[in-house]
Amino acid sequence: MVRVHGGFANRMFRLDTDQGSFAVKELTVQGRRVPYRAADVFRFERAAFAAGIPMPEPIAASEHMLVHRWVRGEPVPEEPVPPAYAFEVGQILARLHALDVAWSGPAAGEPVSRDWPELAARATATGQPWAGELAARVETFLAIAEFAATCERPGPIVLTHRDIQPWNLLARAGRPVVLDWELSGLLDLSGELGSTALGIAKGPGFDDVRPAVFRAVLDGYAAGGGTLPPPGPGWFAYLIGGWLGHTRWHVLRCLTGAEAATGPEPALSHESVRAGLRGLPELYGRLPDLQDLLRR
Repeated sequence: MVRVHGGFANRMFRLDTDQGSFAVKELTVQGRRVPYRAADVFRFERAAFAAGIPMPEPIAASEHMLVHRWVRGEPVPEEPVPPAYAFEVGQILARLHALDVAWSGPAAGEPVSRDWPELAARATATGQPWAGELAARVETFLAIAEFAATCERPGPIVLTHRDIQPWNLLARAGRPVVLDWELSGLLDLSGELGSTALGIAKGPGFDDVRPAVFRAVLDGYAAGGGTLPPPGPGWFAYLIGGWLGHTRWHVLRCLTGAEAATGPEPALSHESVRAGLRGLPELYGRLPDLQDLLRR
């Protein structure tokens, strides 16, 4: 197997055999942010693949390893996608939410932690290179945590991918292919639509959000038979809460001072922490502007 670098949570390998090529993902087991439901996710993936959702064929799954057939395609850069591509992503979500697949448990909401003052103190004591940035933003991160924990979600709850972002997409003949299904589960519809539409309608920051691309996801969802929930800040609560948890997870990995046996390398964890410390306050501050996207 050949290591494929770049994963922000797990480790990926490519395995070439006389039966074809496969993507083998070694899952991070220790310190997961939410429980991984291997059997449920595999059942959902198999149903989605059988329904014609453009995705890698799921081959095998366990608590420690995922295997999919390798798919060729072009990486999707972190920049606004063409409106036609976004429209098709919306249609894919509508088809996905129409599937009748059993799920063994309730929505796996990620607990919101409010220990940012303690983390800042530990970062300072251990000489983390971003400790000053975290200390200066502790109050902002406490406010973000409060928003993520208390913001009302309009529903309904759907079984969905939960992480359709540029790094989990390919373009094959200009059309989307959806990768990395291990975070699949139950989620409020507005959270899935808001996260997906914003993720593929912008660049690395928030200065170039394309309203036409954002709306194309919603138009595609409606054209695919889906019903849009009412507008509100809840459309972005899942994205903010997930990024908050992702940042905290990488903070904790950095604070250990040693490379874990699984998951990303320390340098990538430091990069993820810096991205969260700078990007989350900006995203939170732009909530009023983002809600305007829902009314265009």
